[in-house]
Amino acid sequence: MTVPEMYNALDNVDASKQKRMEMSTLVLNHPENIAPLIEIGFHIDDPISCKACLVLEFIVAQRLELLLPYLDKFIKNMARVHLDSAVRPIAKICEYLTHSYFINKDHATIEALNEGHLTQLTTTCFDWLIGDQKVAAKAYSMTSLLLLGKKFPWIWPELKLILEQNYHTGSAAYQARARITIAKLG
Repeated sequence: MTVPEMYNALDNVDASKQKRMEMSTLVLNHPENIAPLIEIGFHIDDPISCKACLVLEFIVAQRLELLLPYLDKFIKNMARVHLDSAVRPIAKICEYLTHSYFINKDHATIEALNEGHLTQLTTTCFDWLIGDQKVAAKAYSMTSLLLLGKKFPWIWPELKLILEQNYHTGSAAYQARARITIAKLG
């Protein structure tokens, strides 16, 4: 599928889980279509990019390895994403990546994610955590940073400080995730 063909297909995707699943199944059955999907996902000012990011999240949840050949592009562009409906799935993908790397210790993920990628993940997750993002992106960032702290020990004290400082002004969902994360930090 070309980028314009993918764009047209994404234009027919709505917020329903069924439509997102249909589109992700199409890409899963034809993995060569992930390249145009990622391309559209990083058209950061276009509302269709949000649909591409949502579909990419569904794909990565099922087959993370399909993203690995495109990690350079993904990591380089993820911080540029600013529409709320795109930031949330990108942050979730970051959580999937860090979970695969640090918890599952997946060999392919460990080989694909280099030190520069991990550093950029750290920077972007901190930016989302302290920025004006919705709670879901902040929650996924907390988990990613908790895991990234296994590689970069300086993260944990910074993460704990930020969570404690923002706890009282955060929503109930933010506070719940912050409590869990702080408990894991010790």
